[in-house]
Amino acid sequence: MAEGEAERRTAVRVRLARGASEGDVGALKAWLERERKLEGLRSSGELEIQERAGTEEGRGPGSPMGAGLDIVLVLIGAVAPKLFDEVYEQVKSGVRAWRENRRSVESGEPPEVEVTPEGDGR
Repeated sequence: MAEGEAERRTAVRVRLARGASEGDVGALKAWLERERKLEGLRSSGELEIQERAGTEEGRGPGSPMGAGLDIVLVLIGAVAPKLFDEVYEQVKSGVRAWRENRRSVESGEPPEVEVTPEGDGR
């Protein structure tokens, strides 16, 4: 990276809605941290997985507030579009697997999860 060049950060936001608990947020974050490709990127310092306060957008007046936390996966440094696409697909796949697992180990339907790409994650 050239001196003075701003570090580019690209992110994927995972938002749990409709009755998500703090336990759901923590469990999904831990699940994503164990996904092989994501774990490798975290180990090399190219990816951070963070919990952040959720926004109210997308939660209509009749929707339960849930935990009010989102999981944000931030790619750090110069990120090739192909790598971002791979991470985005891995996150969507991991979320699907987590929901299936949660459905089999806990009663009730798992919370809805929205996975969205974000531009500059700073």
